[in-house]
Amino acid sequence: SISVLSLAMGVRKFWCDIKSATSGAALSAEAAMEATSDTMQLKYLGGGHGEGCNNEDDAFSLQRRRAHHLTFYGFMLCFAATSVATLYHYFLGWSAPYEFTSLPKLLGSLGGVMLLLGSLGLLRLNLLRHPDHGAKEQRTMDRGFIMLLILISASGLGLMLGRNTTAMTGLLLVQLSSVLALFVTLPYGKFAHGIYRMASLMRFSVEKRQPNRLGISGE
Repeated sequence: SISVLSLAMGVRKFWCDIKSATSGAALSAEAAMEATSDTMQLKYLGGGHGEGCNNEDDAFSLQRRRAHHLTFYGFMLCFAATSVATLYHYFLGWSAPYEFTSLPKLLGSLGGVMLLLGSLGLLRLNLLRHPDHGAKEQRTMDRGFIMLLILISASGLGLMLGRNTTAMTGLLLVQLSSVLALFVTLPYGKFAHGIYRMASLMRFSVEKRQPNRLGISGE
């Protein structure tokens, strides 16, 4: 789609810019694997010491990391459910709606619950966050994106539970509209920061493997 293409072009330009501003060394398989592992674990949401980030006070907490994990992996399970359902429909000729014990339903149900819990956790942390933590001009965009994820997950779970009720039409409208809004804003909203962050970690993994010309130790 146009949104995915726009995001890919933006990330490609970002990669070229940071590559030329650093050593220019190519991405190795080892560096790519390390950066992917760090991304999947959300390593740097551990605060650099494993105790987490600050939120409303100076105390360290892993709540932000855990909420991000629930949100990210919940979203990926929902994506997997959609992918499996697509295979069912177009390659096996199995049309929806599927039974609650089917693979798309199991993946979507677990993913939807995880996405909803993670998004609610992120919203709570955002509302409690100290005003001096983070960029104030991003607050509206952050909360708007979180609310969109809550709407997607809640309407998806509601649609599953209410598929044989009179509320199905309204729930389907909300679900499809919210998913469309997510993909339309994909390259420009908060979602894109995860892709750019992974590109940055890949560049970092490359650079820390280069010879130390300054004689400065540590990351």
